Amino acid sequence: MACRIVAVLALLAVFPFPATASAEDEVWIEPRCSLLPFNKLGPFVHLSDGSLLCLQGNTASVTADGGKTWSDPKPIYDGPKPGVPGNSVAVRTRSGAIVVVFTDQSTFKWSWDDARRAPADDVNLDVWSIRSLDDGKTWVDRQMILDGYCGALIDIIQTRTGRIAVPVQDLFRDPGRHEIRPYYSDDDGRTWHSDQFIDLGGHGHHDGAMEPTLAELDDGRLLMLVRTNWDRFWEAFSADQGRSWREIGPSRIDASSAPGHLVRLKSGRLALVWNRLYPEGKSEPARSKNVQAAAAAASWHRQELSLAFSQDDGKTWSPPVVIARRARGGLSYPYLFEPTPGKLWVCTRFSHQVGLALNEADF
Repeated sequence: MACRIVAVLALLAVFPFPATASAEDEVWIEPRCSLLPFNKLGPFVHLSDGSLLCLQGNTASVTADGGKTWSDPKPIYDGPKPGVPGNSVAVRTRSGAIVVVFTDQSTFKWSWDDARRAPADDVNLDVWSIRSLDDGKTWVDRQMILDGYCGALIDIIQTRTGRIAVPVQDLFRDPGRHEIRPYYSDDDGRTWHSDQFIDLGGHGHHDGAMEPTLAELDDGRLLMLVRTNWDRFWEAFSADQGRSWREIGPSRIDASSAPGHLVRLKSGRLALVWNRLYPEGKSEPARSKNVQAAAAAASWHRQELSLAFSQDDGKTWSPPVVIARRARGGLSYPYLFEPTPGKLWVCTRFSHQVGLALNEADF
């Protein structure tokens, strides 16, 4: 859930696994997948020497052997609040800058007034950015880019023109719902701009336009997939590298009320990991109605994590494959990373943490 993901990530860092596991806790893994040899959530970025940097909350660590061993975590920022890194997205630009956009967990406040069906006046989860020009050894240009409430950050990319695009979720106050403010930077994250917001309507603490993921298409447009409560992702397209989004509507990808992660792979294919609308073998979802959460009854199916590929920029997709299943759910907020061409890591980042490795060629 958007309003709790940062707090849950903090708990996972302290208590990553339950002391005992029941049958409902057990995770079935697709035989073509294997468990990652580490317990990290990402995001990950490539460094200039071929090693990988992992950002987790306000710490960074490095692996030079594909995740088998990691350096001791080092703080990113050790000064006073505000502006302490929490849930983050990151990208290494072609010039070598590591740009991190994060929510400031140090000033997190959340409460919802059921009587008014509205957020409290002091809800707060700002978005900041910071960057490193020396492969994560030091960090500079820490700054707030959104003064508001962002329940979760999902994605950031650099386009072929060099522009960095990061869609940031923000909370509307009246009526309470979420909308998206697309931010962009043309100077490797030194300065930021936002000229638009995307509002799909709705009313509730988990309603509206939420937790978008994005990728660049072959024709230079950007594709954004947006979490909704309406049985599918909505899609938006930008013809100017993420500055404005003019084509917005429902996609053909069924989805529960949970975010996905969309990535352009080295092979040129798009890969998508997400929670489908209903379990494999079913044709109808189990919807629940909670007027405080959303105006419409929604599917909250998070018992299965699915993977699909597209070779034609999202016009068509391969049949979805369930790569993990857990009766108690929690397999949500996936993160997809390609450490080497054709090898994929998939991590879930909400109430149950699973890290999977798989080969693109096997699917």
